[in-house]
Amino acid sequence: MAEAQAPASPEVAESVEGELVATAESRSTDNGPVSPQVHEMCRDMFEKTTEYLQGELLSTGEEYLLLEKLNKMTTAKYSDMSSLSRDLTGMMDELNEKYRNLQPYLDQIDQLDESVGALEKSAYQLDNYSKKLEAKLRQLDRR
Repeated sequence: MAEAQAPASPEVAESVEGELVATAESRSTDNGPVSPQVHEMCRDMFEKTTEYLQGELLSTGEEYLLLEKLNKMTTAKYSDMSSLSRDLTGMMDELNEKYRNLQPYLDQIDQLDESVGALEKSAYQLDNYSKKLEAKLRQLDRR
């Protein structure tokens, strides 16, 4: 909705009011003449009803304008989020590709770590063996 509708012109409101008052007067003539006070109260009631309805229409139009703005803002926000999501997906794909390219090197590092572990174990066993030999040699030297 582009804009709220303008309230009805005073001429239209007076015309409708005049018709309703005339209808009320013609119907009330069966029961007797309408007093000027009743006529004035009818006119006042119609004026106030017209003002109320115009206010309601204006506020409804303003609410539709607000909803339209909110919808546009929400659309823009979701568009931004969608763009960000696409960017993040692209970056994640790049990182996965880099990880796949690094995987052979990571496997080599794991193998090297296992080899170093085995070498440390062998060195520890060799150290223990050399200590035992040294202890036996000292025993033989003491004899």
